[in-house]
Amino acid sequence: MSKNIRLMISIIVIVVLMPLTLYAGITLFADRKYYFISIVIIILACVPFFLSFERRKPQPREILVIAVMAAISVAGRALFVITPGFKPVAAITAITGFSLGAEAGFLTGALSALVSNMFFGQGPWTPFQMFMWGMIGFIAGLLGKTGLMHKKIPLILFGIFAGVFFSFGMDIWGTISMYGVFSWQAYTLALTSAVPFMMVYAVSNVIFLLLLEKPIREKLERIKNKYGILQ
Repeated sequence: MSKNIRLMISIIVIVVLMPLTLYAGITLFADRKYYFISIVIIILACVPFFLSFERRKPQPREILVIAVMAAISVAGRALFVITPGFKPVAAITAITGFSLGAEAGFLTGALSALVSNMFFGQGPWTPFQMFMWGMIGFIAGLLGKTGLMHKKIPLILFGIFAGVFFSFGMDIWGTISMYGVFSWQAYTLALTSAVPFMMVYAVSNVIFLLLLEKPIREKLERIKNKYGILQ
């Protein structure tokens, strides 16, 4: 299977099947089956990840790396529990994507949301958080191929983008969940009220990316080169 075909399948799974799953969770299940929807999202997230290994099976150590990155992300969210919006989850997810690829980035983001909400509280918002943080990791993985994401300006711009992107996405869930249908007027009001959170989150993304990108990327690169994983 060529890289272009694998990428196309990944995009279909992530951009088409997952949003349909989220929409079904809101409309058909009225947000009551969020555990089921979360599991479906994880299963779908695994499809592009396992496709990225082409004809060979992933080694346990490759899966372990993803688990460790998700654990670091969860620990970071817990560490900054007293500072709402100021979290390193998006930054760590993005760094994983930069270093290990789009599929690994998405899986890390999705797992980070699911596992951390075991401490912060599961709810109908969990599948949407999984998707939004996963998308940040996926987009980061695609941008990581350009070789620009270890520079300060691209990192700053991506941090701002990630903060705005996450807020815009979560407000879609908030609007549909509150009114039952999507309304542009209600969505605009939700975005307006979320501006302070969006700004804090964007700033925190920039700070954590600038602080953590180099040391984590270097460690991940050493692991990749030493064990020949996730190449």
